[in-house]
Amino acid sequence: MLKKIVYILILFIGITFTSFAQSKNPAQGEPIAKLIKPYPIPATTSINFDFLYGYDKTFALQIYNFMGKKIIEVTKMLPRINMPLDEFYRGIYVYQLRDKEGKIIESGKFQVVK
Repeated sequence: MLKKIVYILILFIGITFTSFAQSKNPAQGEPIAKLIKPYPIPATTSINFDFLYGYDKTFALQIYNFMGKKIIEVTKMLPRINMPLDEFYRGIYVYQLRDKEGKIIESGKFQVVK
């Protein structure tokens, strides 16, 4: 009986965690779509960031290495940004799209392979 209770508890915690981990729009209960799409992943010589919707000139795109050091910040936003990776080492990088107040709108990661 105790094993059944433990299994049910683990199952309940897993389901609850999964539902909280998914990105949802609290007002509508729907998944939030990504604003920008990085490609190609993995990247070799350059990476593109395309706005899928919600483009705003006041946004800033920041790129961090896996150790948390800011590598680059793009403040002159365009609907498509092409970023050469000449100065990037092989590894995982994190991007953050921020609004004019500095609030993170979206974040994600991409890989550079050379």
